[in-house]
Amino acid sequence: MPDKITSVTRSQNMRQIKSTGMKPELAVRKLIYSAGYRYRLHRYDLPGRPDIVFPGKKKIVFVHGCFWHQHNDAACKLTHRPKSNSKYWLPKLDRNQQRDKEHLKNLHELGWKVIVVWECQILRQPSVVLNRLCKFLG
Repeated sequence: MPDKITSVTRSQNMRQIKSTGMKPELAVRKLIYSAGYRYRLHRYDLPGRPDIVFPGKKKIVFVHGCFWHQHNDAACKLTHRPKSNSKYWLPKLDRNQQRDKEHLKNLHELGWKVIVVWECQILRQPSVVLNRLCKFLG
């Protein structure tokens, strides 16, 4: 099935997608801050450049977009496998998942505890996410 827009327009759209400061990440940061926790952002010296870092607690929060990181939950309505240009997209998305696993493994080996918050979770149930985060952070 061909793409509905031109490759130039698609390329421009994709360039607009940022890696930091997206709505789900900002929502999680706001929840954490409102609960009284203070944190650091995007530590470049750690594997995977974590979204939210608590250095004193050695804990990390990743906020994953359901499409980009391929959330494996039947209830998630945001995850899908692209039908157009699948030779490009499927390996790319699979590599994202593999890279995520490698980063989690490396962080655990370095002594960090990690929690992943998915985009659909923060949109559907922010209070549940806050409870999970508070329990994780102690």
